[in-house]
Amino acid sequence: MLNKQIITIATASFLWLAAVHIALAKKPAAGGGNHMQRGIELAQQKHFDEAAAEFTKAVEANSKDPRGYANRGTAYRQGARAAAAAGDSEGASTRYQSAMADFSKYVELAPKDAAAYIERGETQVELKQYDPALADLNKALELKPDDLTALKFRGFAELGLSQWDKAVADFTAFIQKKPDDLQSYDRRALAYRGMKNYDAAIADYTFLLSKNPNDTEALTKRGYTYSLALQYEKAIPDYQAALKVNPQDNDTFQRLQYAQSMLAKKNASPPPAASPTPRPTPEKPGLLSLMNPLYIGIAIVALIIIAVVVRLLTRGKPEGTSSMIR
Repeated sequence: MLNKQIITIATASFLWLAAVHIALAKKPAAGGGNHMQRGIELAQQKHFDEAAAEFTKAVEANSKDPRGYANRGTAYRQGARAAAAAGDSEGASTRYQSAMADFSKYVELAPKDAAAYIERGETQVELKQYDPALADLNKALELKPDDLTALKFRGFAELGLSQWDKAVADFTAFIQKKPDDLQSYDRRALAYRGMKNYDAAIADYTFLLSKNPNDTEALTKRGYTYSLALQYEKAIPDYQAALKVNPQDNDTFQRLQYAQSMLAKKNASPPPAASPTPRPTPEKPGLLSLMNPLYIGIAIVALIIIAVVVRLLTRGKPEGTSSMIR
């Protein structure tokens, strides 16, 4: 099931990327050209399942033409996105699996075509299959080093793998070529935040807000980044501005309360230092305190020893005689 972040990525790139392989099929292929053209028209009208059915007929007419698989895979993926947005996770999953099968067939039939790896890699990103996505997008850039689509989606895969420094490098390279792509600033800011480079992340969010001051998503993200940097006094105005545009945003309201409480705690006066408790001067031990049983026992033993020694010394001496005559 797609999460909100992946749906946002997919929606933002929808028309730009979906047209790539549909455009390939505008020259009718032998045996299936009419079905291919009809499928293109239906896809442009957002009738994705009907478009996929027409592309299936084109594939049946010419199973060796990679364009039929590419276009049908794109139609399946568009249908999966629409199903996910409508909350139909089972329908989205089924269509994504069909898209993956078609893009894998596309890779098989055109292994030197960078676009085949891009389409499969993009789909894997949306499915959160970041490791295989990264492998496909690296292959695409190996075949076509200047392909911006592959570069951008590789950045998405690197975000999914928490490879923050690599994601920053890819989004920066993309921005240098397409400085008006606002989504890339948002994704680069996320990577900077992962690196704890809060100043750089704030700079990207600030750029987005210079383009659209009422961008509530950029406001809340910048506010959150300020909070991570412990700059609560700057986070609060961002949250308040976002709530002014969307007062029902409970998550932002809770973040605002947290920032306000942390700022109050930060600004609270420290309690006065407690005076040290005077310690009584120890008394000199009295005579009685020294007369414990051990000392008494030692004294008795000493007296007994002295008595024995004296007795031994006096035993052999003659007694004095009396001067009286009896």
